[in-house]
Amino acid sequence: MAEFKSGFVSIIGRPNVGKSTLINRLVGEKIAIISSKPQTTRNNILGILTDEDKQIVFTDTPGIHEPTSMLAEMMVKSANNALVDTDAILLLVEPIANVGRTEEKIIERLKKQKTPVILVINKIDTVKKDVLLSVITVYTNVFDFAAVVPISARKCDGVDAVKAEIEKFIKPGPQYFPEDMVTDQPQRQIAAEIIREKLLRSLNKEVPHGIAIEIFSFEESASKLTIEANIYCEKQSHKGIIIGRGGEMLKRIGTEARTELERMHDKKVFLSLWVKVNEDWRNKRGKIANFGFELQ
Repeated sequence: MAEFKSGFVSIIGRPNVGKSTLINRLVGEKIAIISSKPQTTRNNILGILTDEDKQIVFTDTPGIHEPTSMLAEMMVKSANNALVDTDAILLLVEPIANVGRTEEKIIERLKKQKTPVILVINKIDTVKKDVLLSVITVYTNVFDFAAVVPISARKCDGVDAVKAEIEKFIKPGPQYFPEDMVTDQPQRQIAAEIIREKLLRSLNKEVPHGIAIEIFSFEESASKLTIEANIYCEKQSHKGIIIGRGGEMLKRIGTEARTELERMHDKKVFLSLWVKVNEDWRNKRGKIANFGFELQ
């Protein structure tokens, strides 16, 4: 029997490049929420892939960006910390034949360490082959990548090739997590993130970044799950948008979240949501901690 191998892999890149979609594909289950809005992921999230002869622990990091609040600063620090003590790094980029300022900063950081870096070019279904070749040339001219893998995470195209490259860098080691465990996120946190995902997908641009979810009651039995949660926003005007005319928006968000939670838990879910205002909470350390975000 082959010797068991294990390792840790960090996924890094700018916001909205597809990191969460990729980790969901790699693990084979939804563990990270997905939205077209940037800065969707706020904490480092572990995704765990286990089979007979190996275990790979992926870290989905918040997007690297110029922080404009205390929360954003913590998100960037969290992403940078994930580059330490890892066996390989996936740098996820879009198929644009130019190394952007954010990518330049990431690459400068990567040059200071010896960890193998795999360049993963996502969203290849949106460009022609000649553009993709130009992207590869531009990036390989500025960094010595261990491998380059073009993918479409959305279409699950190339994901197996990413896994194959990662397997070259994991070493004989222990199984760190139980084989049936796919993430380190507790069920309460996953429920909060599902609610936030539905908000992100339904609301206009200025509202989502100021939203936090607080699960204050989570009771599960064999036949049902009862969840009560507060949705916090930063402005009174945002509260009205979230609730919507006659409560229509809040009702829709609640229905979408409940439907997905029922599918995940395979049981009836009773979900109650309230909307509250907490001004400028993203710059209040105590509030950030209370809402379950990692303090760096």
